[in-house]
Amino acid sequence: MPVRKYLLAGLLVWTPLAITVAVLSWLVDSLDGAFIGTITRLHLLSPETIAWLAQVPGLGVILVAIGLLATGALVSNVAGRWWVRQWDRLFTHIPIVKSIYTSVKKVSDTLFSDSGNAFRQALLVQYPRQGVWTIGFQTGTPSGEVARHLGEDWMSIYVPTTPNPTSGFFLVVPRSEVIVLDMSVDEALTYVISMGAVAPGAQVSPKESK
Repeated sequence: MPVRKYLLAGLLVWTPLAITVAVLSWLVDSLDGAFIGTITRLHLLSPETIAWLAQVPGLGVILVAIGLLATGALVSNVAGRWWVRQWDRLFTHIPIVKSIYTSVKKVSDTLFSDSGNAFRQALLVQYPRQGVWTIGFQTGTPSGEVARHLGEDWMSIYVPTTPNPTSGFFLVVPRSEVIVLDMSVDEALTYVISMGAVAPGAQVSPKESK
């Protein structure tokens, strides 16, 4: 029926936009709430000023962005890097805090460093059993005690869940059992989030890693 056809066509147009707006609105509200909550607990401003700031939408996002830019500019010079080293030294000598801070820092350095290999390559890997394939992303290669037990030619892989790729599973897989894909990481993530409904634009031929 034409009515059903038009309804589905309308949903295809508006659903992605509505979800995008909802996610962005949630992010803005969360950052605004965190900012207002922080200055309220610290009593940095008068209640009247805080109430006025709470009415400004997106203020938290703007201040977070400014803070990140200022921090990045500061640590890009020698003096800034010295302060970062002192900061790291302080937190790595506090019990309990040390283990949390060190673990998170290693992960963030791996993910956001220009020289890191995390999420630089999309892969096909057999999971959760032999004969069943899914999309994964290389996060590096095993090191330390894991590498001593397993030897060489293994890969550390993150397998995201769908449609929410922020949760997933960490696997250590022989390199010979992994297929490296030519598709970009963005294309692979889109493929995962869409549950396979949105295939990569280019026709690619996977190649097995050596």
